Amino acid sequence: MKALRNYLDKIKPNFEEGGKLAMFRSVFDGFETFLYVPNTTSKSGVHIHDSVDSKRTMTVVIIALIPALLFGMYNTGYQHNLAIGADPGFWMTFIYGFLAVLPKIIVSYVVGLGIEFTIAQFKKEEIQEGFLVSGMLIPMIVPIDTPLWMIALATAFAVVFAKEVFGGTGYNIFNVALVTRAFLFFAYPAAMSGDQVFVRTDSTFGIGGGQVVDAFSGATPLGQVSIATNDMVGSFHMVDTLGNPLTNWDMFLGLIPGSIGETSVLAILLGAVILLVTGIASWKTMVSVFVGGAITALLFNLIGSTVPMTVTPIEHLLLGGFAFGAVFMATDPVTSARTETGKYIYGFLVGAMAIIIRVLNPGYPEGMMLAILLMNTFAPLIDYYVVDSNIKRRLKRAIR
Repeated sequence: MKALRNYLDKIKPNFEEGGKLAMFRSVFDGFETFLYVPNTTSKSGVHIHDSVDSKRTMTVVIIALIPALLFGMYNTGYQHNLAIGADPGFWMTFIYGFLAVLPKIIVSYVVGLGIEFTIAQFKKEEIQEGFLVSGMLIPMIVPIDTPLWMIALATAFAVVFAKEVFGGTGYNIFNVALVTRAFLFFAYPAAMSGDQVFVRTDSTFGIGGGQVVDAFSGATPLGQVSIATNDMVGSFHMVDTLGNPLTNWDMFLGLIPGSIGETSVLAILLGAVILLVTGIASWKTMVSVFVGGAITALLFNLIGSTVPMTVTPIEHLLLGGFAFGAVFMATDPVTSARTETGKYIYGFLVGAMAIIIRVLNPGYPEGMMLAILLMNTFAPLIDYYVVDSNIKRRLKRAIR
């Protein structure tokens, strides 16, 4: 590492003002500060000194995402094998999924970071590190068959219009990854829903090609619920890719059709443990999302006049992007509520709204994306009233 440090110090003058590579100063600074903690210190004002900076925080979040990402790669290959009736073994299954998912990750980072590098250089500012996490989230929340050009276009739109126009990392109102997903859903709905986009049936780099079996259906469990008719109440049950009934254990493990990183609640909970132990995410927001979703689903169960209303609370929490959204999206410190009481309110409303959208809007059976984006809008308002309430309470206490 000392040799690398010496090399960076040697070439650094080339990137400083007046150097022959000064136009890439922000790029060099971004790589240097990613590898090493900056040795600059504040000259004025009041500052909190901590060993954990934003880059390290983002790195912890990426580490927490790895279990869900690796499982998503395996599940991509697994669902493909079920569709074609093949069983090439664990490693070939994983390699198929790895080769299918990797290009999406590359496109997300190349486009997103490329735009951020360009804007930082134009503004002569440091490169902001927020996209380190967004770049990993984006490919994990899309179907496996999403074309790369769509991901590139949606990523560019989200980085520019959901982040940079607001001032960059720390100033954005909406979660950048979810804006990418929303852009794709509303601009290209056919590529984001249905029973064909969540399971890849073609070969990847010559691996895994085959004939689709007759019993194959790539619809997600929530997609099956959304198209069920009212006369099926009491007899409806969700099935896997081959038509076998799904159990809660199947849903918890995640070997079902769905967006790449959202199917395995087990893998997501491993990431949640990392975020909570390191103090990166708020358990108040996280738990409140699950509580809000469970209570709302239970209330719909009491009515039970349609199939979506009869989906149990545990099934709602295990399916779709609910767990993924609760752990990695709702807890985003920039776009969520920041007051301690506000975190409870914000999380509860996210969970409740996700279930309401799932049950009452068959055109969008997922619900979590829209719920979080909606509550991103109201997060500042929630914090405002929480702070205002605290001020009024203290004033009354002072008068007494």
